[in-house]
Amino acid sequence: MKPQHLTILNQADHSFSIRKETIPNINNTWHYHQEIELICFHKGSGTQFIGDHIKSFASGDIVLVGKELPHYWRYDTQCVDNQDSDSPYSTVIHFMDNFIGEKFLCLPEASPIKLLLERAKHGILITGDDATLIAGKMENIYLANGLEKILALLNCLLRISSLKQLQLLSSVGFKYDLSASEKKRLNNVYNFVLNNFRSKIHLEQVAEVADLVPNSFCRYFKKKTGKTFSQFLIDVRIGYARKLIIENQMDIKQICFESGFNNFSCFHKQFKLLTGTTPKDYMNVHLMR
Repeated sequence: MKPQHLTILNQADHSFSIRKETIPNINNTWHYHQEIELICFHKGSGTQFIGDHIKSFASGDIVLVGKELPHYWRYDTQCVDNQDSDSPYSTVIHFMDNFIGEKFLCLPEASPIKLLLERAKHGILITGDDATLIAGKMENIYLANGLEKILALLNCLLRISSLKQLQLLSSVGFKYDLSASEKKRLNNVYNFVLNNFRSKIHLEQVAEVADLVPNSFCRYFKKKTGKTFSQFLIDVRIGYARKLIIENQMDIKQICFESGFNNFSCFHKQFKLLTGTTPKDYMNVHLMR
């Protein structure tokens, strides 16, 4: 698979870029770039794709994406339809690993940041109180000027490197082929699933979207993504179920069917396999927060 290669434009008088995005889904195609990306979600929720990681994201989450790691975020429909203010959906920072000089990461003192950027090649998720702390440091970067801006970014990365609850997203074994040209086809499949996962999806339907016969599509999808299509569909549905549980607006059986499952036992089993806990226990944990 060849994700779309993006070139991040920096201003000539800046060594890295930071911006606030006020439009959701401004770049919701499967893509990669040379720059490392640090993104903080201020509002909205949806589904995130980081390598072979597919889960829901929510406001307050922060993600660090290493260079050339394919990724994109797809906001939920209600987030796109309810653009009722100018407040940003996210703050996004792009920087090269050598933005402060070719030899910086070779310095012994820089080893914590070097290790962090190595781990970021799989994507790193930061949540909870840690995310609140890092969000504040990202705001400091946004407000700073001149050399203080660089120092603020270094301080932010150093603080992230010291956190004990860093969750790696893409699997260690995830590989992607930058020489293939399948971006449009895979994007079509992703978009079809995200628009239809709450209903029953027949293999023939999604294979037609990819312009393949069912058997060929199954082999193609497993080769390009590292997982079967059925597992991908389960990941998307469970991610959406987790979001609904956190929002606490439905009971668990309603959430089961709203997420696209037509069998509660299957939903319960798959939820526990993916999260390590039952839907009820997951709900109780979030109700206590």
